[in-house]
Amino acid sequence: MNITPEQELSLIIEILTQLDVPAEEASIVAEVTLDADLKGFSSHGIGRFPQYIKGLEFGTIKPQTKITVEKESAATAMVNGNHGFGHVVTYRCMEMAIQKAKETGIGMVGINNSNHFGVAGYYSDMALMEDLIGIITANTEPAVAPVGGKEPILGTNPLAIGIPSGSHYVSVDMATSASARGKLLEAKRRGESIPENVALDADGNPTTDPAEALKGSILPFGAHKGYALSFMIEIMAGPLVNASFGKAVTGTANPEVPCTKGDLITAIDPSKFVDVEDFKGDVDDLISEIKTTPNVMIPGDFEVMNVKRHQAEGIPLDETLLQQLREIANRADVNVVSILGE
Repeated sequence: MNITPEQELSLIIEILTQLDVPAEEASIVAEVTLDADLKGFSSHGIGRFPQYIKGLEFGTIKPQTKITVEKESAATAMVNGNHGFGHVVTYRCMEMAIQKAKETGIGMVGINNSNHFGVAGYYSDMALMEDLIGIITANTEPAVAPVGGKEPILGTNPLAIGIPSGSHYVSVDMATSASARGKLLEAKRRGESIPENVALDADGNPTTDPAEALKGSILPFGAHKGYALSFMIEIMAGPLVNASFGKAVTGTANPEVPCTKGDLITAIDPSKFVDVEDFKGDVDDLISEIKTTPNVMIPGDFEVMNVKRHQAEGIPLDETLLQQLREIANRADVNVVSILGE
């Protein structure tokens, strides 16, 4: 079945508030989750919601998010998320980075002791809506084997960049692996195969079975290039922000154990370099050059198309996920029929 964006928001907010999550924080989690589904990142949308509920049940996610600023300068901050919702921690930290960027030209906020934060592009969007450049990096539980190896050591280590424009949505949001781990989890839930050249089984053999891939490793995108980028992000989102790295990272996919990954949140103010309107104009000129060839797309075009489609047609839920959501709602004493209409 398909649900409307309003139904998704209502369901998430009602369940979370019933589980002692403050209304404002529940709304942030719901908005980030919906953003993923609208853009087509379903692996990081409501399909991840059962993971968050399990985290609340196991105590690895605290229902009330209280961040601690442990170190701060004019342009930087180091934040302890105290195991609150990753969405709320990252939202607050991007707010902080935006403020610092407006004052100094750049704001960089490191995060540890947080949780899975949903879709990275939501937070880079926060910056570009303020006419700033937003950059998000994070590490995750081991999922990717180094080139030449078969044991997962690095995470899928996402990178999101949003750039302000006068005419287009300019954004890239990607894992540095050939597939996000969430897409494998989604394929396993739906009983689907994954594409070839995405993952290896535990013996290092290519596989299209998501269950075997989850036991093995995901390939880096672009072979050594994706591996190198993932390696660098592992350091910037690990040792740099006093978070775990490599095989010590836990909790981004398994909510039964504390999350030990790290994040690095950056906002850059173009007006500290050039006139911001001139900058946006130059970005638009580049886009115009790129699009002189018919049907050529820029980063962000697919997301814009997906948002329009999902706003019009709704967000699809497979039967397994729908049943999980019903069970969660029942446990939280939420009337799922009144929200979803069945």
